[in-house]
Amino acid sequence: MAEQEPEKTGEKDTPAGGRIPIPGLYRNWISWAGTAIALVVLANILFLLLLDLFGVKTNPYVGIIAYMILPAVMILGLLLIPIGMVIERWRRRKLLPGQYPPYPRIDLNSPRQRSAFVFFLTGGLFFLFLSALGSYRAYEYTETTQFCGQLCHVVMNPEFTAYQASPHARVPCVSCHVGPGAGWYVRSKLSGARQLYAAAFNKFPRPIPTPVHNLRPARETCEQCHWPERFYGGQLKVITHYANDEKNTPLQVRLLIKTGGGSPTTGIVAGIHWHMNIANEVTYVATDEQRQTIPWVRIKDRQGRVTEYTAKDAKLTPAQLAAADKRTMDCVDCHNRPSHVYVPPDRSVEEAMFAQHIDVTLPAIKQNAVEVLSQAYTSTPEALEKIATTLDRTYLTKYPEAYKQKQESLRQAITEVQRIFQTTIFPEMKVDWRTHPNNIGHMYFAGCFRCHDGNHVSPEGRVISKDCESCHTFVSEQAGGTPSSAISGVQFKHPVDIGDMKDVSCTDCHGGTQ
Repeated sequence: MAEQEPEKTGEKDTPAGGRIPIPGLYRNWISWAGTAIALVVLANILFLLLLDLFGVKTNPYVGIIAYMILPAVMILGLLLIPIGMVIERWRRRKLLPGQYPPYPRIDLNSPRQRSAFVFFLTGGLFFLFLSALGSYRAYEYTETTQFCGQLCHVVMNPEFTAYQASPHARVPCVSCHVGPGAGWYVRSKLSGARQLYAAAFNKFPRPIPTPVHNLRPARETCEQCHWPERFYGGQLKVITHYANDEKNTPLQVRLLIKTGGGSPTTGIVAGIHWHMNIANEVTYVATDEQRQTIPWVRIKDRQGRVTEYTAKDAKLTPAQLAAADKRTMDCVDCHNRPSHVYVPPDRSVEEAMFAQHIDVTLPAIKQNAVEVLSQAYTSTPEALEKIATTLDRTYLTKYPEAYKQKQESLRQAITEVQRIFQTTIFPEMKVDWRTHPNNIGHMYFAGCFRCHDGNHVSPEGRVISKDCESCHTFVSEQAGGTPSSAISGVQFKHPVDIGDMKDVSCTDCHGGTQ
């Protein structure tokens, strides 16, 4: 009987008849390189994670490196380990037939394999924990203001700069642009992928268009904090202007804005917030992308009565009107620039003068500052240089006495005008106060007058009024003097004679029971 050939074990005979193990498949440069990459990247991730956990301030690019780029590189390194082993096995099969290790056999009865199993199990659990933590932090980072506004610095610089100066500067971008819920999160990230491609390959438009048509309804975002039914009454607004004359003559106007609001359960619905679907439903058709031309409006009151208004100069046929996209009015139809306002030069300069950042005694500083801000520039550095040289030359040639006596005021004014330019005008992105219409008010854009123009008439002859008193009442108008932020009025007279009011406090009587 022929002797049975011994089973190949992946080992080779030595000249003395002993056996030595064939080197494992892990011993190849690709697997070693993958291990080195994974370990180095893991150390960096842990370091950046500790910085983040301990609140160390870093630049906005650290987040994307720590939670997106480095994890991808580490996974690539880990994948190189089995890839290298497969390539090594294939190489040995070609060069040394039969001289390559068999696939490993797992035997937990072996102390060595049991120790290795525990080691890999512990490492795997740690890796899963780190992956879960990193995934959550990556998700959290993509929701931050730094990710939205600073990562693509050139693209988003105008919007981020305007956002920082807005009343919503502490509200995260995603609260308005995404909102709660998985559906809108996924939609925003799919849109973000397209935007990332455009930014990476310099294919983005200049200026960046306002996302008018793909924002969530205001009831799902704005009204989570702002509740129109709880707004009522009026608000005092003080506007300070300075004339385009040598004395910068001030003019201060005080208006009572009829904000209104309320609800049928808390009081009469009135004022500007009458529009806000509290007691009425306002629907309209716009014929342009920015919703500035509105030829048709429909109003449905609480009793269900419908009135339709059509602009006298409307060019839509009945068939076109029937097929047009009809939008129900909400907050953003008026508050369409709640966080990204590009203030016009005249308002920016007037606000700086009122805040005493620009000396109002500099002759014609309002006119000169607005004029230099309104020029066309190709870049910010060019603009800053020309603002400084133009204002300096203007006062040197036209107002030599003021130039000699008010050197410090002039330097401060130049610095402030340069700051105004850097925060409101962005030539690289072709963005300024004219780029995006602001529908609050009607000073620089149609705003309220898109509908309240006296030109929208119903079949019954009713007209959407253009009366100024519909939305505000002029309280006072003061020309000259010194503008003041203090509010003056008549002396209060108690409806019941209680003697000298200086000797009593309101709480002496008003305890909530009378």
